[in-house]
Amino acid sequence: MRALEVGERALLLEFRDGEETGAFHAELLRRRAAGALPAVRDIVPAARTVLLDGLADPRRLAAEMAAWEVPPPRWRTRPVVELPVRYDGPDLAEVAGVWGVAPREVPRIHAGAEYRVAFCGFAPGFAYLTGLPERYAVPRRSTPRTAVPAGSVGLAGPYTGVYPRSSPGGWQLVGTTEAVLWDPARQPAALLAPGTRVRFVEVAG
Repeated sequence: MRALEVGERALLLEFRDGEETGAFHAELLRRRAAGALPAVRDIVPAARTVLLDGLADPRRLAAEMAAWEVPPPRWRTRPVVELPVRYDGPDLAEVAGVWGVAPREVPRIHAGAEYRVAFCGFAPGFAYLTGLPERYAVPRRSTPRTAVPAGSVGLAGPYTGVYPRSSPGGWQLVGTTEAVLWDPARQPAALLAPGTRVRFVEVAG
């Protein structure tokens, strides 16, 4: 881990990969819930970083964290959010070609994995999900779409994501879901938060 001071009240923690990032983020949340972490306003994970904002003494906390022993996170103890999906996306055949399988195999492979929210970003409620084996990584579209419908399930690199609202996007679209990913009237507003386990369940179109 490398700790970088950001302004007077924040730390940016950098890690080697997503697994280390997820484990350290889980440990931060555990310590905060146990009252063993100094007051912090925000803890924001990303692909290989975690930002801690609103700290009274960032330098002191960085020195303390360097000595932490971080156990593997217990993801399996968390409940699973199931998302029903119709595998009717316009890029299904293209993804099948990248994977070297028939289009009918894409739903089986994609729904057969268990996912975890690594981090959120891009738009309110948009979660970056890891879980597909590396061999199923796919490139983004060479030309992004100007409007991707809300509920679209897409793939890009090692991630799966669901568009919470209509927006431009360059992910490969393989399906659609009726699940509401972002609802300001709901507590919490985001259906998927970092660390959440997710399964996609194929439903008839």
